[in-house]
Amino acid sequence: MHILIADDDRTTTVMLRRALESWGFRVTVADDGVAAWARMTGDEPPSLVIADWMMPGLDGLEICRRIRAASVASYAYVILLTARTSRQDLVEGLEAGADDYLTKPFDPDELRARIHVGQRTLALIASIKHLTGLLPICSYCKRIRSDQNYWEQVDSYIAKHSDVRFSHSICPACYERALADLDSPQKDPVTADR
Repeated sequence: MHILIADDDRTTTVMLRRALESWGFRVTVADDGVAAWARMTGDEPPSLVIADWMMPGLDGLEICRRIRAASVASYAYVILLTARTSRQDLVEGLEAGADDYLTKPFDPDELRARIHVGQRTLALIASIKHLTGLLPICSYCKRIRSDQNYWEQVDSYIAKHSDVRFSHSICPACYERALADLDSPQKDPVTADR
């Protein structure tokens, strides 16, 4: 798993990086919120983020808000790491989009447990979004046979079994064919046999 540490405190990032790498994680470090956001929107975004609340550029709350507002290919699990300890701060962090909240100085065992929660959550999300297995499809009408042995349209089946939504349109080839059908003279079934 790829984890991003977003924190401007060098001591914290060194401690976090050592712990995470010793547990077998691939780690990237960003020392401010702008660099963290650049890594989130880059070619290889991390699946888990540990973000400090107070950073230059963008703070941890803004990073959380941007991650939740962005259309990204996969979900990023966010742990907000901060010296803020009040109940209101916890609520504010979670409302901004953090999945979990950890106070500084962090306990390594608690951090590892919270990362394991993140891993389980990400695995569950990944399993929900992916269709797997053999999918029977009619070679003529392209309907799919469901587990209940009903035949249904491909788009309705996929919409039920994933987080995909469909919009319908007409491709250029079908558009041309439809226009040709409209322009061609229709045969009258009564006089066609004469």
